[in-house]
Amino acid sequence: MGETPFCMVLTTINSQEGCQMIVSRLLSAQLVACIQTLPINSHYRWEGEICTDQEILLLMKTQSRHYQAVESAIREVHSYEVPQIIQIPVMDGFQAYLHWVETVTQHPEERG
Repeated sequence: MGETPFCMVLTTINSQEGCQMIVSRLLSAQLVACIQTLPINSHYRWEGEICTDQEILLLMKTQSRHYQAVESAIREVHSYEVPQIIQIPVMDGFQAYLHWVETVTQHPEERG
């Protein structure tokens, strides 16, 4: 299967300050069109222990071609040793919304 033009990127972080740093960096750089943030409880294994933590889930919408830059920007500011950064392909969606995502994440030199 080929790459789809759009994707969602998910990450989690444990502080509001870290969340705002990611949000500001990605929106300012026009790497994502939208970021939704949700409080969650995460349950996972880490270094042989079962852990439960309160975190913030970030759901980001962008063009697939921006994924590597999004991942890199998150990793630069993320406090976790191994942060969850996952790309989920968007197979289809409301065309007007996808057009908006494309327009918002275009850099000025691409707008012609």
